[in-house]
Order: sequence, then C-alpha cells, then structure tokens
Amino acid sequence: MAKAKRAATTADPPSEPSGPPPNAWASTDPLGEMLHALRMSGVVYARSHLTAPWGVDLPAMPDCLMFHVLTEGRCDLIVGDAEPRRLLPGEFALIPKGTGHAIASDGGAEVVNFFDLPIERITPRYEVLRHGGGGEPTTLICGAVRFSHPAAADLISLLPEIIHIKGWSSPHADWMQTTLRLMSAEVMSQQAGGETIVTRLADILVVQAVRGWLAESAATQTGWLGALQDDRIGPAILLMHREPTKPWTVDSLAEAVHMSRSAFSARFSQLVGSSPVQYLTRWRMNVAGLWLREEGATLEECAVRLGYESAAAFSRAFKRVVGVSPGAWRKAAEGTPMAAVG
Repeated sequence: MAKAKRAATTADPPSEPSGPPPNAWASTDPLGEMLHALRMSGVVYARSHLTAPWGVDLPAMPDCLMFHVLTEGRCDLIVGDAEPRRLLPGEFALIPKGTGHAIASDGGAEVVNFFDLPIERITPRYEVLRHGGGGEPTTLICGAVRFSHPAAADLISLLPEIIHIKGWSSPHADWMQTTLRLMSAEVMSQQAGGETIVTRLADILVVQAVRGWLAESAATQTGWLGALQDDRIGPAILLMHREPTKPWTVDSLAEAVHMSRSAFSARFSQLVGSSPVQYLTRWRMNVAGLWLREEGATLEECAVRLGYESAAAFSRAFKRVVGVSPGAWRKAAEGTPMAAVG
C-alpha cells in the first residue's frame, strides 16, 4: 500500500485541543492564493486595428480563457444566441470557458474567421491584426490564456459564459482603470517592448476579473471554494496545497487547525464533498501531473517526493485518480484537462 495513504488509528480526544485561534493560519486572501497556485500562462495575444464595417469570428478554444479589452471605438460581442453586448473604451470582456464567439462593428457586419485574416506575427505569442472597410476605427487587445494547473478545470466550471467589466463599481475599480489606461497607452505608442508590457497587464486583468467575480458569487460558498473560506477547513486545505509532499494524515491536519480527528473529518467532508485523504490524494496527483509534464520528472522521483514505496505504487495511484497512466498523461497534448479537485 502506498505510504501516502497512511491512516491514523488513534482514538479521538474527548474534546477540542486548546491552542491559538484557527485564523492564525488562515490566508488573508485564500481565493487569490488559489489562483496563484493555478499558474496562468499566455497562449496568444493580438492587437487588432479594425475599421468599420468589420466582423471577426473566433473559434472555440475549450482549454483557454479568452478576453477582449477595448481601447478605442466600440464593438458588439456575440456569444451563441445571447443578445449582443456592446463594448466601449475601457471595458473588459472575459470568456472563461473559451466558447466560440464573434466581435463586430455592428450586428449587420460580415463576419470573417480570425484564422482567414492577414496576421502580422511580432513574436511567437504576439500578433497584430489589421482589418475592415476603412470607416470608424476600433482598437482591441484580444488574447487567450490558460491556467496550466489541471485543478483549474473545477474553478472554470463555476464561471459564467461571460464576465463583462464595465461599471467599475468593485473595490478594485481604480486599480483596474489604471491598468487599462496603461495598456491602452502602450498599444497606441507602439514603443519597443510594448508587447511584453501589454501581455503582462492582460494576465493581471484576467486574474483580477476572475477574482472579482468569485468574490461576489454565491458559487464560492459551496464545495472546495467555499471550504477555503471556512476558518478551520480553509487553513487545512491551504496546508495541503502549500506542502503536498509532507506526509499529512487526518490526525496531523486536524492537529494543525486545533480540531479533534473526528470533528475535522466530518466538517471537511461536509464542506468539500470528499474526505481529507481523498482530497489530498487528488491534489497530489494534480501536482504530480505538472512534475511529469513540465519538469520531466521520472516515476521514481514522483514516488519519492510523494511518499510512495515504489514507482509502481505511484503509477497505480495516478491512474486510479486521473484515469490514464503517467506515461499517457506525459504524452498527451499540452492543456488536456486532468482530474479536477472538488
């Protein structure tokens, strides 16, 4: 049996142990820390100079979050059969699930597939598009980014089809407006190194948009996202995330947040929907997936780091949780979704 599945056998103490309040271990921004762990990476960015009439169809990118920042002019965003959304300068639209959609100068404009348009490639990940009929100008920064951590699938499943930031009523309004103004200035000036600044700012805006939505959404009150905000279970989850290679047991996790084993296990299962051991094993396999794909780790290295007695034991656990062998996972195309935590 894998060492990572050590089980505690001691009897439950008769009462909760004394100690510092559980909030002593709590992150001041658990959602932000979770997003940081998910490790976002850019796939492609495009600066689009468009003149009316114009229309661009963007095919679906299911493993990516797609976004548009309008820096000049106006346009309509059309997703599926929903009513078009008008974007104005300084507004930001995020399509979290990579749904295919169109952007156009107006509802009657002819729409052309993005990949059929002439693209000037500045760098492998930064492009410039010029298209349209010569009328009113519109400038957009468009892009697609990916959360490289496989646990992101569970987070993204909670998000709506569109996150449209236009009213700037959130606590981060001034900061986001400043970021958008800086992005717009870089686009207009077209100075050396501008594409690097624009892509970094775009990454920040995507994370901030997701954070803002999660902070106001009822979806964060349930499941593992809701559990992150619990003053007892949240710190335990963050300990697993921060130190997945530590030989955690139900007892040691309960002790860390000053709960009895039975009370901790019951509360964890109620909030998260799985036992602490199941959650920890799932998270470790997610982390191992990154080691295999991004670090080129061997099965033996993964086994040692996660406390398994052999590479074969680790391989069996990985396949049981993920559904494919470590070798098949390593060979899969980059971005293939993995088992989501939840």
